[in-house]
Amino acid sequence: MAVDWRTIITVDPGKRFGKPCIRGMRITVGDILSNLAGGMTQEEILEDYPYLTILDIQACFAYEADRERNTRVIGA
Repeated sequence: MAVDWRTIITVDPGKRFGKPCIRGMRITVGDILSNLAGGMTQEEILEDYPYLTILDIQACFAYEADRERNTRVIGA
């Protein structure tokens, strides 16, 4: 079952400069993806951020996948 990132990822211009955040908190999609890219496991992230859930992490993946699908190249 795919997670609907729209129910988890929020964008508030007054929080973290409008970057997409998880459930209105100050942790961004970029924070989570950077941690994963840096070698952290999902379990390590959940230990470091006990207020997050596995669905929050999956929502980050779904958000970025959707953003990638909707990226258009102009002038190519």
